[in-house]
Amino acid sequence: ANLTLMALGSSAPEILLSIIELVSNDMYSGDLGPSTIVGSAAFNLFVIIAVCVVAIPASDSRRISRPGVYYITAFFSCFAYIWLIIILVGSSPDVIEIWEALITFLFFPILVIIA
Repeated sequence: ANLTLMALGSSAPEILLSIIELVSNDMYSGDLGPSTIVGSAAFNLFVIIAVCVVAIPASDSRRISRPGVYYITAFFSCFAYIWLIIILVGSSPDVIEIWEALITFLFFPILVIIA
């Protein structure tokens, strides 16, 4: 549940902006969509995690209690960037096909089920 809420809460504004731009551009990807997603994901991965690490006092030590979830999340994070490149450069440049969107949306429930 925590993984789902974190993903939805941190990415909902970017996803809605990308969908609005996609619909207004007749399903052609604009500059806002991919840039917003990549920038937001990079910010979430690096800055938010860095703040969480710095917030722990130096005298305390924390361990990852379930490393499997950590590895799965790290894998899906890297896979998301690769998938974005495949869609925007290789599969159908500058056009978002319906099947690409459906597969992309299906990756999230798969991540939640596996993690």
